[in-house]
Amino acid sequence: MNVVAAVRFYVKKFTDESGSGMKILLLDQETKSIVSVAFSQSEIANKEVYLFDLLENSNRDYMKHLKCICFLRPTKQNFLNLTRELKNPKYGQYYIYFTNTIEKIDVKMLAENDEQEVVREVQEFFADYVALGQHVFSMNIPKCGEMNKWNEANLKRTAQGLISVLLSLKKSPIIRYQASFEMCRKLAESVRNIISRDSNLFDFRQTDPAPVLLILDRREDPITPLLNQWTYQAMVHEQFGIRNNIVSLKDVPGISKDLEEIILSAEYDEFYESSMFLNYGEICVKIKELMEDFQKKSQSTTKVETIADMKASFC
Repeated sequence: MNVVAAVRFYVKKFTDESGSGMKILLLDQETKSIVSVAFSQSEIANKEVYLFDLLENSNRDYMKHLKCICFLRPTKQNFLNLTRELKNPKYGQYYIYFTNTIEKIDVKMLAENDEQEVVREVQEFFADYVALGQHVFSMNIPKCGEMNKWNEANLKRTAQGLISVLLSLKKSPIIRYQASFEMCRKLAESVRNIISRDSNLFDFRQTDPAPVLLILDRREDPITPLLNQWTYQAMVHEQFGIRNNIVSLKDVPGISKDLEEIILSAEYDEFYESSMFLNYGEICVKIKELMEDFQKKSQSTTKVETIADMKASFC
């Protein structure tokens, strides 16, 4: 159950299905995070995707020699932006992929506006969530509701995200929820209703034991958020904050321009992958070993005992 692998599979698939030739990737604000967390820019460039932009940006140049891949959430605004785009297409061919299920009426609307017949593909690729790690994902919703009640838009978005996770992992789960919390019940009902409506999408081979979707309220465990974890990942998040696998150091005095934002991803950083769950003592030993190895290779004789010594070694 690797959500990073699931999202990467979809990104690879839509870049491959558009065939050879130079491409532009059009995203929205949410899919920009979904793609950037799962795939590096250099990796996508290897798939002949050389330009990136937002669909909402109407000031893009006409480049008919390019193929256009649209990877978008199925929102009302995105459909409106797409219809405007297709009425006056800026690119030679369009391959359109939505992160969740779409209605037939929306497909019909796109077809009616594709007067120049530039659309080659319209598909549903279920990557409607940000895969932060192999077993961790987020919908990046800062606040779900107030006074123990869902904000309806956030309830819909959360349910869509969970449905997308289940479909990308090919799981048709038994749903269990915390009955003492109304928000858990409403979310469970929303997910169950979507599964019932789109039952044909969940026709997967049953496993034993059956997968379980367990919905709990954070308030059931008030202690854990108050604890200070001493693992590498937890300490970085405590001190600087990690958002979409990016650590911002812009407020650190004297930081150089190229270090204002650092990517911390287990997919691309071997040290981070092997160290993220190590405690403070273990990570200090590992860093010291790396520094000693670096000194041997650089033939340096400087003694390294403090953080200041480490910084001086790289200056």
